[in-house]
Amino acid sequence: MSRRPPPPPLSDAPLAPGLYLVATPIGNLRDVTLRALDILAGADLILAEDTRVTGKLLAAYGISRPMARYDDHAGGRTAPRALALLEQGGRVALASDAGTPLVSDPGFPLAREAIARGIPVFAA
Repeated sequence: MSRRPPPPPLSDAPLAPGLYLVATPIGNLRDVTLRALDILAGADLILAEDTRVTGKLLAAYGISRPMARYDDHAGGRTAPRALALLEQGGRVALASDAGTPLVSDPGFPLAREAIARGIPVFAA
């Protein structure tokens, strides 16, 4: 059986302040992009539709960052904290359970509010 190569090192370049919409793998954790991993590793806060699902992805790549639940039920409680952090120049990553955030998940109001406040929003 062949050995797998070690994962490439993550970038140590700091992220620009803003909200990052991070696409996550659908089905296979190895389908994640290096850019997505860089963003998740560099975020001040990761918002997750389901922290258990995103936690598995982070654990698979050795990433440990503060995480908060952001879904239809918790978004109203979590959004003020995230927006305050963003207004202070923070970096917040929004990750869906699988796929690209905002396609069919509750992240749209947060992205819309960030844009209304002049906070940069990046697709990743």
